[in-house]
Amino acid sequence: IPKILVPDNLKSGVSKAHRYEPDLNPTYQDMAQHYDIAVIPARVRSPKDKAKVEEAVKHIENRILARLRNRRFFSLAELNQAINPLLEKVNRQSFQKLPGSRLSQFENLEKSLLRPLPVNRYEFAEWKKAKLGIDYHIALDGCYYSVPFTYAKRILDVRYTARTVEVFYKGNRIASHRRSYINGDRKLNKEHMPKHHQKYAEWTPERIIGWANTKGESVGELAQRIIERYAHPEQGYRTCMGLIRLGDSYGDRLDKACKRALFINAISYKDVLSILKNNLDQKPLPQASEELQVTKSSHDYVRGKNYFH
Repeated sequence: IPKILVPDNLKSGVSKAHRYEPDLNPTYQDMAQHYDIAVIPARVRSPKDKAKVEEAVKHIENRILARLRNRRFFSLAELNQAINPLLEKVNRQSFQKLPGSRLSQFENLEKSLLRPLPVNRYEFAEWKKAKLGIDYHIALDGCYYSVPFTYAKRILDVRYTARTVEVFYKGNRIASHRRSYINGDRKLNKEHMPKHHQKYAEWTPERIIGWANTKGESVGELAQRIIERYAHPEQGYRTCMGLIRLGDSYGDRLDKACKRALFINAISYKDVLSILKNNLDQKPLPQASEELQVTKSSHDYVRGKNYFH
């Protein structure tokens, strides 16, 4: 591997081009760190920064791609099989004005300057930004991973591979989990919770509903409806916890808001919060409307029940 890499300002490599301090794509930077390579992107619209590369691309287009342009390939392996003999020919072809060939130049001059590959193989990783939720978890592809509660409401960097999920704050790793592919699964490290919440580490639907009942009968009923709505009860815990937390801000009003939400079949945290913010919990519940009776005489296209006897 080389010591320095000079790429173009492609989006998969450079997130934001800058003459002095370009921002590298996190995944690209992660790869460079694994191989211990310094990445120095070329200046925007400055092909002279990598003139030899530009010339090599043109040469390969003429010597290889042009010869394969009328052929169709149905797999990468098949394409590589066709490219290999043409590439071998290009590398062994003698220079016109210099002694030797590309292959001899590589073996005599360049090979000794390259460093060996790392012992461990590079594992592709992706990055994303995430904000820590009120239940000390970040969400990733339908699964939830705990992070120390002290980082609540902060923007964190999440690095995830096919096997692991790592969470960073200002470059320091603060949490690590084995990646899950079960929708709604929760990976909880009990140490990430504050002491007074650790008793809820082993949550069950019964415990969540019982906790909600302490805020009011309607709160408990709504929490039960939320949990029953999901195929996996764990998926509803996050919503129920947010619902219960509303009691800290709205007190007894929460139970009335939940009663109204149940009445209008609004089974969500956002609906209850909207009711509270708009003071709808202070108003009496609407009366159930009488069922509309539709008969044949009221509409010519309605045949009525007697038609089917």
